Amino acid sequence: MSARGSAAVTDQVRTAVRFPMKLSLQVTTADGSLDATTENISANGILFSAAKLPPVNSRIEFTIKMPAEVMGTPEDVSIQCIGRVVRHQQHDGEGQAAAIIDEYFLRV
Repeated sequence: MSARGSAAVTDQVRTAVRFPMKLSLQVTTADGSLDATTENISANGILFSAAKLPPVNSRIEFTIKMPAEVMGTPEDVSIQCIGRVVRHQQHDGEGQAAAIIDEYFLRV
């Protein structure tokens, strides 16, 4: 993290601010579903950890349940997302996948 020490992380190639958030997630792929945990979320995508990662370039669907206190709403907000995996990485021995969000639908 930069010397700024902010909770939101940015870097030169990303256009959206990333917010570190650990939320449970079920990711659906052409091969089935898998349980995952978000590491960070932005308006354009997510980074998530899972025991088995979907292949790079695969289409995924997932629903993020954003807590009411984060969204400033009286109830949690569900965001149904369709996207694609763009890369894999390892962090502290854990597999992570980065995905771009191509479409999303809000459910209040």
